[in-house]
Amino acid sequence: MTMPDQTSFPSTVANGLEIVTVPCLADNYAYLVKGPDGVALIDAPEAEPILTALEARDWSLGVIMITHHHHDHVGGVAALREKFGCPVMGPKAEADKIAAQGVTLDMELEPGFEGGTGAGRCQVLAVPGHTLGHIAFYYPEAPALFSADSLMVMGCGRLFEGTPAMMWQTMTTLSALPDETLIYSGHEYTESNAGFALSLEPENAALQKRMDEITKTRQNGQPTVPALLSLEKQTNPFLRAGDPNLKKTLGLEGVEDAEVFAHIRVAKDKF
Repeated sequence: MTMPDQTSFPSTVANGLEIVTVPCLADNYAYLVKGPDGVALIDAPEAEPILTALEARDWSLGVIMITHHHHDHVGGVAALREKFGCPVMGPKAEADKIAAQGVTLDMELEPGFEGGTGAGRCQVLAVPGHTLGHIAFYYPEAPALFSADSLMVMGCGRLFEGTPAMMWQTMTTLSALPDETLIYSGHEYTESNAGFALSLEPENAALQKRMDEITKTRQNGQPTVPALLSLEKQTNPFLRAGDPNLKKTLGLEGVEDAEVFAHIRVAKDKF
């Protein structure tokens, strides 16, 4: 399935924030967040489509915010910083790895930071698992979560650096956010993720309905982000490792939640 048209840039408005989804590379998403005081960019896989989206709205970039060190999230930073002269924020724990790719952070963020980012009040959350220093950006007024490669729509990121227990704690942390939180993840993997979820529970009516909706969305060339956290909690198997019904279906009754999560993650890696 092709990515959405890189000139259409779908947007949502949530309590004063305009959030623009920018398809990049083969399956990445970057996000422009416009608030009363300016525009923030969350992750920069490549510069060109982000520049096109900014020009289409006559916006100037105020700050670049990075979630983790992988190149498909920082590859466009240098060109964008050169054009706009804007500061770059990112995880302190991964500053050296980001610098190794030619990007020096102007502000090193630690979990627990809360402040203005030019686009509104934002909280920095620790979401280790995919990488050890991965952070997410949460805008409580929207509410909106930019989770990159931690929580994904209908899935979660691969464990390149962290442990299953670490990622399960991340899933638990994010599950505690308000149900109405909008989830903006870093990739368009949703159709495959939903197919995997159905392979675990083929008789699950909620999953069947969700798969139909996702398929139609992708056939129309539209992104599957944002997704409501409440819906993710009902249908994303990586958020449901503690669900007794899922445990029973998997033959894992009585098994600790983190171990069930690990089982599901291994199964997804082989899917």
